[in-house]
Amino acid sequence: MIVTQLTHHDLDGYGASTVVGAFTEVARIIHIPRYSDVGPLVEAELKRLDRAREPEALIMTDLGLEAVSVKFIKSFAALNRRREAGARHRLIVLDHHASSIDQLGVQGLEPSPDAGIAGLRRFDLGDADITVLIDQDRCATRMAYEHRALFATREAGADLDRDLRTLVGAVDALDLWKKERDAFAGGLALDEVFWDNVATLVPLGHPWHDRFVGDLLVAVAALLREGATPAAVEARVGAIRLGLVDALMAGDPEDDPALTTRMRVARALARSDDLFHRLSDGTLLSFGLDSGTFQRVSDLVMAGGRARRVVNVQRVGTLSFRSNDETALEGARRFRGGGHKDAAGGKLPGGSAVSLADAVAQVEPVLNPPPPDPAASPFAALKNWKG
Repeated sequence: MIVTQLTHHDLDGYGASTVVGAFTEVARIIHIPRYSDVGPLVEAELKRLDRAREPEALIMTDLGLEAVSVKFIKSFAALNRRREAGARHRLIVLDHHASSIDQLGVQGLEPSPDAGIAGLRRFDLGDADITVLIDQDRCATRMAYEHRALFATREAGADLDRDLRTLVGAVDALDLWKKERDAFAGGLALDEVFWDNVATLVPLGHPWHDRFVGDLLVAVAALLREGATPAAVEARVGAIRLGLVDALMAGDPEDDPALTTRMRVARALARSDDLFHRLSDGTLLSFGLDSGTFQRVSDLVMAGGRARRVVNVQRVGTLSFRSNDETALEGARRFRGGGHKDAAGGKLPGGSAVSLADAVAQVEPVLNPPPPDPAASPFAALKNWKG
């Protein structure tokens, strides 16, 4: 069964995706930075699942259910009722926000307490393939681990499982802000490592992204399990990153271990088909690259002849153009921007973007507007008129 996970773009969200990925194969992971972005994404998933012939599983973790998310859950149940018994999809919702309980109640879904777990609340949609659990006393990472029987198709292995338990304890202490727990300091260290690395080396949307971040979190958890202090963790992160990049680049004939990790990864990213979308004018568009990585990747893309202009869109809606034919500034000006002829920037008209597809949908019509329709002209009716 194909599994898709929607999760928050923070340490708890990535902790949950790391745990889920340890126990089952996840085909797609969508990290969502703002709860307000959940609506368009779940609506797109509902349409996709409606078209899917085979049953799939959707796992939602740490997303803080707003009204549109609750509507999606109810629509998912309605969709399943229309499908044949053997083709019904699975939905697993694991969340720990008090507001989620309120929003579910507003739309007529009342909680049932769990006999075995004091803080756990279950919500019945009348569908055995839908599980909605809210537990204010446990973070999403911990919920994913403790309720892994809902989705597990394999065992994690003894060594990995020990590290996962350490990861769960540290993230749970930090996310619930339990400063009295011994694991809290480790949670702070994990959080710093996470934010320092989640967007600076392997960008969101690249097939290596979740593998890199997940392996990094597990490696730091292993240090914590062995008794490393936060200072010791910080001192060893560089070596951990190097080891992870060595594994990612293994067998790449173009890899040069004499370069920095960012330089090495940039070479691979510049050749990636997953990172870019080619616009109608040949411009390559990427999404979510940090400034340093985009500078290196765009230079390698243009030097290799893949494109003469490259644009990167950030989640906050800023655009960075690079070119080797003095067209970067021309592109930026279409987005109320400016800069140099071959290096310029602007701002999306919509203010922000949630995905590569969203960025393409906003950039394409502005950068390459369709030709005017002669029939739309007020003088069109006069074209063949004879006095």
